[in-house]
Amino acid sequence: MALTFNQDREYDIIAIGRAAIDLNANEYNRPMEETMTFTKYVGGSPANIAIGSSKLGLKAGFIGKISKDQHGNFIKQYMEEKGIDTSNIVYDTEGHKSGLTFTEILSPEECSILMYRDEVADLYLDSTEVSEDYIKKAKMLLVSGTALAQSPSREAVLQAIQYAKKNDVKVIFELDYRPYTWKSAEETAVYYSLVAELSDVVIGTRDEYDVMENLDSEGDNEKTVQHLFQHNIELVVIKHGVDGSYAYEPDGTVHRGQAYKTKVLKTFGAGDSYASAFLYALVTEKDYETALKFGSASASIVVSKHSSSEAMPTVEEIEQLIRKRS
Repeated sequence: MALTFNQDREYDIIAIGRAAIDLNANEYNRPMEETMTFTKYVGGSPANIAIGSSKLGLKAGFIGKISKDQHGNFIKQYMEEKGIDTSNIVYDTEGHKSGLTFTEILSPEECSILMYRDEVADLYLDSTEVSEDYIKKAKMLLVSGTALAQSPSREAVLQAIQYAKKNDVKVIFELDYRPYTWKSAEETAVYYSLVAELSDVVIGTRDEYDVMENLDSEGDNEKTVQHLFQHNIELVVIKHGVDGSYAYEPDGTVHRGQAYKTKVLKTFGAGDSYASAFLYALVTEKDYETALKFGSASASIVVSKHSSSEAMPTVEEIEQLIRKRS
């Protein structure tokens, strides 16, 4: 089986949520305290997925709120340069700033992220700023978990999901768990579960599913999918890092995708690149096995490079890696 999309749509994917600034360390193998220079990129999971999708040849749009300053201008200009429709990105008029993410590269295995997300502009997207006319032009709506962390962004996302379901737009939920803006484990589990149960496809790491289920130890994939398939979900993807990823169908079919080994520079960016390539494969009517290969290959390419958004691969790069490792 494969997902079927309403092909009579202008956009392949519209993402909603976080668009921010990434400042990636230029000096490797040292703590952030000793890092003196950083390179600026556009970041934020839904923004990265939109950028990755556009680079793969999909027509992408974005719904979000950015700061009305130089950082906001940079985000919007960069996304426009990458071919993304920004007509539904709005500027914050109340002085909220775009989020900043500093990255530390201690070693290929030890990377950390320091986020500045207090009162950030993307979490002030209001439900009145979400257009049904825009969403119904898409084959799929990409939602990320971070946008659920606070109001009014939380309600804006739920409004977008309602519009998507009303207009036969597939809802893709990328769990994208970031602890910084959540108040409690219970709150996180409530809203993650709510949105997962409204979605058509759910994608995340095993750790992120554990957060959704409010577990203290690693959960069980079978229990996870049994619960989710009590709802109208069509596909659940659970990633296990170097051990590969699994795609589960409601009829019990399980597909496994291998992880592609590479020379790792950093650990961040893998999830966003995985999602963009996986969704590209789905919307271009490839089977689930191929989609898993595309996701894993794309993640492998991005973790070997300095940036996340700028490093998003082309279809040719992904296919070349798959052929090389087959």
